Parts: sequence; C-alpha cells; structure tokens
Amino acid sequence: MLVITNEEVAGHTITHTLGLVRGNTIRARHVGNDIMAGLRTLVGGEIHEYAKLLGEAREQAIDRMVDEAKLLGADAVVGVRFSTSVIINNAAEMLAYGTAVKLSANESA
Repeated sequence: MLVITNEEVAGHTITHTLGLVRGNTIRARHVGNDIMAGLRTLVGGEIHEYAKLLGEAREQAIDRMVDEAKLLGADAVVGVRFSTSVIINNAAEMLAYGTAVKLSANESA
C-alpha cells in the first residue's frame, strides 16, 4: 500500500475518496530508559532510547492506519500526517492519519 504525505500520486488519478483512516498507539516510558536519558541530558546529544521508542510508535500507528485502509479496499493513503499528545505524565499517544483512496494509472500520451 502506498502511504504518502502528498495529496496527489504521480502517475495516477484518484478515482474514489474512501475517507479518513487512522491508527494510533499509546506508549509509556520505561524507568531504565529514563535513567539513561537523564544521564544523556547531562552530556548532551541524541537520546537514543526515546528516539527508538518514538520510531516504534510511529511504525505501529502507520501499520494500524494501513490495516484500516485495507478494510476499505484502498490502493493508497494520501495526505498522511502525525500527531502526538501526552495522555498521562509518562505516556504519550502517537496518531497517524490520512485519506484512503482508490487509484487508476494515468494513460501515457
């Protein structure tokens, strides 16, 4: 399934708009990661533990969004965006959303 941030798909025409699809996950921080992240804030640099956590959350949210699009019979999800929000002190939601569409190939001249 094609998942893109663009509103149009190069080489294709959107023939049907099937509607909004979304996928989300809520992840909590791990105390061990918090300790390592706290130490890393003292010396600076990327906090790998949180980058990994957010990356996994993004992938799971995309997978769930794609599953919803497949149920609608979509060929692609366009206009994909992400949103995060804090649910409780140590947990956050990652939301992926976009528009499920049907496509047809453009004819060459």
